Amino acid sequence: MDLQAAREARKLQLNELEEMMFFSYENAKLYKEKTKRWHDQKIQARVFEKGQKVLLFNSRLKLFPGKLKSHWSGPFTIVKVYPFGAVEVREDQSGREFKVNGHRLKHYWGGEVDREKTSIKVAVIFGCQVIQALII
Repeated sequence: MDLQAAREARKLQLNELEEMMFFSYENAKLYKEKTKRWHDQKIQARVFEKGQKVLLFNSRLKLFPGKLKSHWSGPFTIVKVYPFGAVEVREDQSGREFKVNGHRLKHYWGGEVDREKTSIKVAVIFGCQVIQALII
């Protein structure tokens, strides 16, 4: 057993391990930069103009109890677009106007929304029987 030769071999192994760790770190960094660049290319900017219809995302669950209801409310009409992303919207039914962050808005492309309809028809199967229920 030559201790000096074993010591030198172990130093070489540690240096190789450190070099492999450095290369793997660099490869991960390059991969993350590449995927971020690809993801950023796919993001489309939301440009809002006066008179457009939009939906508003409401993260406060107090207004929307229940997990089956949508977090998007509206449609609202844009009254004014401020610089740096602020948007003033008007609620169509009550006519009240308020400012919101433009990141909480998305374009509304649909027709009229029936807000009075709150029932869901559900069919449940128990064994061979089908039980239908109306959830209000």
